[in-house]
Amino acid sequence: MLDGAVRKRLDPILNRLGVALANRGLSADIVTICGLCLGLAAAVLIAWHSYLAGAVLIVLSRLCDGLDGAVARASGKTDFGGFLDIVLDFVFYGAIPLAFIVADPATNGLAGGLLLFAFYVNGSSFLAFAVMAEKRALSTEIRGAKSIYFTTGLAEATETIAFFLAACFFPAWFPVLAVIFAALCLYTALSRIVLARLTFRNGP
Repeated sequence: MLDGAVRKRLDPILNRLGVALANRGLSADIVTICGLCLGLAAAVLIAWHSYLAGAVLIVLSRLCDGLDGAVARASGKTDFGGFLDIVLDFVFYGAIPLAFIVADPATNGLAGGLLLFAFYVNGSSFLAFAVMAEKRALSTEIRGAKSIYFTTGLAEATETIAFFLAACFFPAWFPVLAVIFAALCLYTALSRIVLARLTFRNGP
């Protein structure tokens, strides 16, 4: 929901950085992998109760996630790069809730499990819509140029990062925050199913 407003502010800065890095020979795939490494390091810190340090690495990880697209636009996008970006994003989004579960299984286990379930449902609706959109040669740039058809929703990247940071700043509130955000993710998935029904109900 907030991604569009955030992108308007960040994209000009990231695009300039992307051009500079591409000119120095850095590939978008390397930036993507660096982003994942930072995200996994954040998960390890959270699991060890170093929540504020984990929050810093989450921000750096997601900056890399935005920067890899800028590098790709400057140096030339590839299908593998788009594939890698999506897969590693899902790895990151699963690792952070898992880290909170590991940090306090008794308190965070149920809520964290519900959140991972909601991520699974929301992610599958996103990818399934993209597959059907590709089959029909649909395209959109509502969130900028993407490797796959990108549908918006109530819970997008900005909201997810905000939730992760809030959980790091207030770890005792993780169960409540996780349940609320799981509900937002499930609502987003449901709205995407309704959109798919309207978009794909007839033959190609």
